[in-house]
Amino acid sequence: MFSKANTPAKQPLKANNKKVKPSIPEYIMKKIKTGIYGGSFNPIHNGHIAIARKMIELAGLDEVWLMVSPQNPLKHSADLLDEQLRLDMTRIALEPYPQLKACDYEFHLPRPSYMWHTLQSLANDYPEREFTLLIGADNWAVFDRWYHADDIIAHYPIAIYPRTGYPIDTARLPETVKVFDTGLYDMSSTLVRQYISEGKDITSLIPNGITAMAQEYYKCDAKGK
Repeated sequence: MFSKANTPAKQPLKANNKKVKPSIPEYIMKKIKTGIYGGSFNPIHNGHIAIARKMIELAGLDEVWLMVSPQNPLKHSADLLDEQLRLDMTRIALEPYPQLKACDYEFHLPRPSYMWHTLQSLANDYPEREFTLLIGADNWAVFDRWYHADDIIAHYPIAIYPRTGYPIDTARLPETVKVFDTGLYDMSSTLVRQYISEGKDITSLIPNGITAMAQEYYKCDAKGK
């Protein structure tokens, strides 16, 4: 999924031996607005899905790609479940939402994966799309630590969703950065893993379709440490 496609160039149509001017490609007239929502999704939870769906509505996006990260430069990879298992759970969790896509694009990029490299590569591979970076207010608070932060701000729209304890002065935001009131969701992947390790009910935290998988994977992962 999301691999580079080799599309042959279209030839001008002919009618009565007269050349017809090729039509303007649709992507030049209107690009597909695509949000990039990166994260470890360790595991994906209902808050992730709610935010992505709200961003479709509020930011005027056509799709949101939930970019499963194989290695976050700001996190210890030892805390991550196997990337393929996280991807599998994300795909299953998103099946009811056709505008939300689980994406393994960064699995095929050099590691550690940095969003600047990812966005550049995506823009090259998918010229028919306009990419917007989706991040939480907590990440915006440390955005100056991101690799090529100024270049990301200069070249790509950024859509911020609120996080408890991280107020944002919207008057001081760069022109390409906007805040959208997606609501606050009192849950996290850390909480899901904690509940599993304590044998607590997680049905209110993650989609029903991945409950059994998460319980199996994270119980086994905890035992292995």
